[in-house]
Amino acid sequence: MPASRSKNNELGPDPLTPRPIWDTEFLKAVVTSPNIEVGEYSYYNDPKGPEHFQTHCVKYHFDFIGDKLIIGKFCAFATDIEFIMNGANHAMTGFSTFPFHTFGKGWKNGFDMATVTDGLRGDTVVGHDVWIGRGATIMPGVSIGHGAIIGAKAVVAKDVPPYSVVVGNPAQIVRQRFDEKTINTLLELAWWDWPIERISKALNAIRGNDIEVLKSFS
Repeated sequence: MPASRSKNNELGPDPLTPRPIWDTEFLKAVVTSPNIEVGEYSYYNDPKGPEHFQTHCVKYHFDFIGDKLIIGKFCAFATDIEFIMNGANHAMTGFSTFPFHTFGKGWKNGFDMATVTDGLRGDTVVGHDVWIGRGATIMPGVSIGHGAIIGAKAVVAKDVPPYSVVVGNPAQIVRQRFDEKTINTLLELAWWDWPIERISKALNAIRGNDIEVLKSFS
């Protein structure tokens, strides 16, 4: 299926139109949970139905916990990725981690919810222009920096610096995509926040690797 286009064909597809191409959805058009925030043009690919991202990929995301999944712009998510949210947490301060209170009756008596909530890690944040490979798992409270790449099947349990490539279980940094000076310049330019008209004009520079050319569009 061809990409949906905006009225001005020079500006590319509409970020609020689902299924721009093949088994891919722009998430901003299909996510309805108030606790999931998604930036423009970030997409999820899944032949089983990418429109089900918030139910298939976001696990243990309970309203009473209140944590958020915050996703930046221009992110690319492959099939079967998982965000494990704070609702998966069990109390770990006592001898048993079994959630007796969940099953009601007399097992709720004397339960202190703080034994669970004190261990919560806060919001999960994915920066802009992040690529997450197939089957990767992001654990609760992790922050992934702009421009990072998460390898397939990686299990990410700690924060990922901008423009890092991480792989494995537990995920480890294998390299930085660019030198420190270039990374700092990219973060300062923040091309993902430019007006879409400027992004469209600068596409070759954004797709390229000459930082001076990209700077000329700022």
